[in-house]
Amino acid sequence: MSDAVLRSPDRSYAGLTRTVADPVLERALPRGWWWAFLIGLALTAVMVGTMTWLFLQGIGIFGNNTSVVWGYPIANYVWWIGIGNAGTLISCMLLLTRQKWRSSVNRFAEAMTLFAAAIAGLFPILHLGRPFYAYWLMPYPNTMGAWPQWKSPLVWDFFAILSYLIFSILFWYTGAIPDFATLRDRAKTRGAQVAYGILALGWRGSARHWAAYEKFYHTMGALGLPLVVSVHSVVGMDFAAGPMPGWAETIFPPYFVVGAMFSGFAMVVLLAVAVRGFLRDTGLVTMTHFDAMAKIILAGSVVMTLSYATEAYQAWVAGDEADRTVAAFEFTGAYAAFYWAQIACNCLIPQAFWWPWARRSIPMLVFVALAINVGMYLERILLIINTLSRSHLPSQWKLYAPTVWDWLLLSGSLGFFVFLFCLFLRFVPAVSMHEVRQLVPGGEGR
Repeated sequence: MSDAVLRSPDRSYAGLTRTVADPVLERALPRGWWWAFLIGLALTAVMVGTMTWLFLQGIGIFGNNTSVVWGYPIANYVWWIGIGNAGTLISCMLLLTRQKWRSSVNRFAEAMTLFAAAIAGLFPILHLGRPFYAYWLMPYPNTMGAWPQWKSPLVWDFFAILSYLIFSILFWYTGAIPDFATLRDRAKTRGAQVAYGILALGWRGSARHWAAYEKFYHTMGALGLPLVVSVHSVVGMDFAAGPMPGWAETIFPPYFVVGAMFSGFAMVVLLAVAVRGFLRDTGLVTMTHFDAMAKIILAGSVVMTLSYATEAYQAWVAGDEADRTVAAFEFTGAYAAFYWAQIACNCLIPQAFWWPWARRSIPMLVFVALAINVGMYLERILLIINTLSRSHLPSQWKLYAPTVWDWLLLSGSLGFFVFLFCLFLRFVPAVSMHEVRQLVPGGEGR
């Protein structure tokens, strides 16, 4: 794998540092970065405008109705938290299994986690209807004689998101400290020297510093893996703990964890293509990296296909009449076209990765990754509206239709993510320099 990492024109220790550090400190930004930044900024303004209108008018601007009380906000939450969970899961999993190709993708995968988890945390608040009471989700002094409802999944989500976000920030920042020191030493302006010097926390690269760093970083990696699994299991339990048909299933926690890894790796593939273009170097994120990620996506697709089949089988054979009604509605009801599109995106299209040429073709990788993210979003929204549209009482059956505000909030959150990622590329090394240096033959090791 070291061969795959070192196919850049300058394979030296200093050359790799220049490739990653220069876009942050010296090199003019590519035109593609400016286009992405401006589009992201415009869509961020759309998101802020939509949120402002929501606070003024209330949740009646959304497509939610008396039966489908959850809609796009909760689907957005589950989709974004899945992508967010994947970044740290990928990094911790590859760190503990000592996969060397991790060094080229872990930094931006972890940044993806921070941005996606922060965006996900907005949606339960926007969904509340009275967002100024969002503090009810957290423990607070019993001055009003009413404690938070500990049986509510929203309270579980608060602790899940908060603990995961705090851990992800610490894990990402710890891994970046040696690189902040590199930027501090290479910076030519006083402002950059001070800013990166503060972020480097006095890092000198001594043997004592490296020993403490390695011990702490690997310990956090070991803690991160069960944390990620537990956090997305909690999201799955939001549904599984409910009495609605089609939700009360023991498969949901592992099903959600695999789905998070599946959609997260697809997003990492898209970001890896963007990072390659930004660094203007194909030797750091290579076809071998894409090949490895495509194999993991393929494995995730197989597991997701098995999960869908198991879910349908349990509903039809072991479920009651309400479960079978929901299952039949999935296959043939008003949203059936979207369900079969979900199956195509998540189960059929990724099978192209059985062929090596597909795993090493950038256009094919981008197409499959986009299809997976579309398919996973369809899964999240259909998980909600299929069940709520066909609950236990036929008198409560009602279809759901999103409004323009639902679409604007979704597109605005995507733009906000692009905006944050562009800022990350501008001010932080997109690839972990100190880890890639360890793969330089005859280099200084770090």
